Amino acid sequence: MAILTYREALNRAMVEEMEKDPLIYLMGEEVGHYQGAYKVSQGMLDKFGEERVIDTPISENGFAGIGVGSAMVGLRPIIEFMTWNFSLVAIDQIINSAAKMNYMSGGQFPMPIVFRGAGGAGGRLAAQHSQAFESWYAHCPGLKVVCPATPKDAYGLLKSSIRDNNPTIFIESEVLYGSKGEVPEQEYTIPLGLGEIKRKGTDITLVTWSRALSFAEEAAIILENEGISVEIVDLRSLRPLDENLIYESVKKTNRAVVVEEGWPVAGFGAQVSHLIQKNVFSYLDHPVERVTQMDVPMSYAANLERMSLPSANRVADTIREMLR
Repeated sequence: MAILTYREALNRAMVEEMEKDPLIYLMGEEVGHYQGAYKVSQGMLDKFGEERVIDTPISENGFAGIGVGSAMVGLRPIIEFMTWNFSLVAIDQIINSAAKMNYMSGGQFPMPIVFRGAGGAGGRLAAQHSQAFESWYAHCPGLKVVCPATPKDAYGLLKSSIRDNNPTIFIESEVLYGSKGEVPEQEYTIPLGLGEIKRKGTDITLVTWSRALSFAEEAAIILENEGISVEIVDLRSLRPLDENLIYESVKKTNRAVVVEEGWPVAGFGAQVSHLIQKNVFSYLDHPVERVTQMDVPMSYAANLERMSLPSANRVADTIREMLR
């Protein structure tokens, strides 16, 4: 096993895929000469040149549209948004063009495009730059939505996303870029729609994805010292969704909490809660609970930011209350 950072794993995945397929290219703000806003594309300009690693103006609507058009005629673009907060400028291209083109053309125009970049809260970046938008994109049929939490998953899932012939929303947690983890040295992929049990337990199931996995893991360690056994389900992708993995875990533990970095109203956790209560209701000993960001815009102040986000203590308190 190699020890890679999250950004290094993403870089390795893109480089390997671009080496294999000359139709793949990377485009976005600062991806080339600056080596990427978060250094994910470091070294790629020197390796592939300016025709395949393309710096753009600050014009998300424009370069997202170019990406969609190029995918229609056979190229396989990777479109980087410096942050998913900026994707709102291009949301018409993503939802009304990329997501619908294959369906509206009767299959004549596959859409092999990956939209990727940093998502969620970073660290004192305030309300306009600290938003988790995965539930917005998961709402739309035609899009696949991927939210990896570890370097190993980031590598395998990005390779699968690049090879897929459908538009994929690939959201990378901004605070995870420097995190390290084991990544197999041999090439591998992780199928989209395949979740993973990150920790086995018997008393309660935590369902989570992306950065929220860290809150769940910290809470599990706290509760283990109190004799509470927590099982953690990392969804890894929201569309397609590994429903059976969730159900089998809940059948074993009889309780579930969904932990997510996004807001509570119409968050993806609400969909997960609905599915659990619809399909394994008879196994539940307690209603499904959710731990989310507070229902407010993110503050710039560090103390208020910490209060707004989910935390291990909030997750642990929720579980304690369920087990009383």
